[in-house]
Amino acid sequence: MSDPMRPRASLRTAVVWEVLKDALDRKVKAAGSEALDVLDTGGGTGNFAVPVARLGHRVTVVDPSPNALFALERRAAEAGVAERVRGVQGDIHGLFDVVERGGYDAVLCHGVLEYVDDPAEGVRNAVDALRPAGTLSLLAAGLGGAVLARALAGHFTEARQALSDPAGRWGEGDPVPRRFTADQLAELVAKAGVEVGAVHGVRVFADLVPGALVDTEPGALEALLKLETAAAELPAFHSVATQLHVLGEKRESGER
Repeated sequence: MSDPMRPRASLRTAVVWEVLKDALDRKVKAAGSEALDVLDTGGGTGNFAVPVARLGHRVTVVDPSPNALFALERRAAEAGVAERVRGVQGDIHGLFDVVERGGYDAVLCHGVLEYVDDPAEGVRNAVDALRPAGTLSLLAAGLGGAVLARALAGHFTEARQALSDPAGRWGEGDPVPRRFTADQLAELVAKAGVEVGAVHGVRVFADLVPGALVDTEPGALEALLKLETAAAELPAFHSVATQLHVLGEKRESGER
């Protein structure tokens, strides 16, 4: 995975990274502590974990892949944050076999719900790992972006199939097991006891713009990043985003 701080990779990660960074900064001020305990479920090689650790926070990454965790360890060491990053083998369904319940100020659940058998259980576990008033950052594949991408590629039957399929899949060859609408994600989060603070459309344009144009046209990358940021919070663009990001805060105990 790429670092969200690198310019080319920022086309895919910039919106989420800026929103997450701001949320962690607010949490630091509210908690009166410079270092937060952050859990990254399905965090893989540290795409977000390492930059979060660079901010001074303690990050635990839970991922089922030993190879990803090995790469995470190496990456954290190269970034000089090895003492603040811990990798643990596991998954969202067995989360509390490997981490503490209610032990984190923030939980990242990025690119996980698409692949689990029970998304609702996955969200509940992520929320249960939070301390009271903890921050949840949830990122998942968006239905509309896939439909639009298939249609623009000339695969109209597949685009229609994704629209009608309960899981949002365009066919047997679809590598993504499940996609969501913004309303579906917001409902999952709300039912798990989280007050939704914001919903963002991610990669609204980035996946549709030819890479050669961004790489060769002067100023194109910066302009596209600004466009992505401007469109991210506008509900009109949520329906065509490749990914959807939900940011919320855990309600007080018993408020589900």
